[in-house]
Amino acid sequence: MIQFDRVFKRYPPGIDALSDVSFEVGDGELVVLGGHSGAGKSTLLKLIAAIERPTTGSVLVNGQNVGALKRRALPFMRRNLGLIFQDQKLLFDRSVFGNVMLPLSIAGFPPGEAAKRVRAALDKVGLLAREKAMPIALSGGEQQRLAIARAVVNRPKLLLADEPTAHLDSETAADVARIFMEFHRVGVSVLVATCDAGLFADLAPRRILLDHGRLAA
Repeated sequence: MIQFDRVFKRYPPGIDALSDVSFEVGDGELVVLGGHSGAGKSTLLKLIAAIERPTTGSVLVNGQNVGALKRRALPFMRRNLGLIFQDQKLLFDRSVFGNVMLPLSIAGFPPGEAAKRVRAALDKVGLLAREKAMPIALSGGEQQRLAIARAVVNRPKLLLADEPTAHLDSETAADVARIFMEFHRVGVSVLVATCDAGLFADLAPRRILLDHGRLAA
């Protein structure tokens, strides 16, 4: 599913975000990416999604070298990815339903099928009853669940999340973690970057630890 082979990522003026990182994530695996703030977790996720490109080394997703893809090929590649950012990137001028509908509209889904998918995704995260609400009316935990619904409405094979429980209380964070576990149980590969060492502790997932851009464990 994911393979990093001696990946380096350097930002100007010579800042090494990742140094000689190699690892693999298998199909249907749940992996927790840990490390201190600034360890390189966000950069690693951006490399998988081809938001950033490696300075040297290769990043393979489903056997495809995503760092070498041409710009016009990126939207097609990303249809198999669900991306959840720390800042959520919600559209506050659109309803809950409209936020989740957007990726399907861009992909050209027929309106009837798209609406069914949107409501199925909202039901999965417990927001179906709030489809007409605006994001500003949601709690922090509900906004995070909305971001998850938008990420999975395309039914991706790989789900990437960057600090999805940051700034949430422990009970709400546990609810969000349970949503990720449910997707993992149905075969979705899940890679979650988090500073919360207790997240997913019940599953005892494989953990990848970064320390100042290097693979520590």
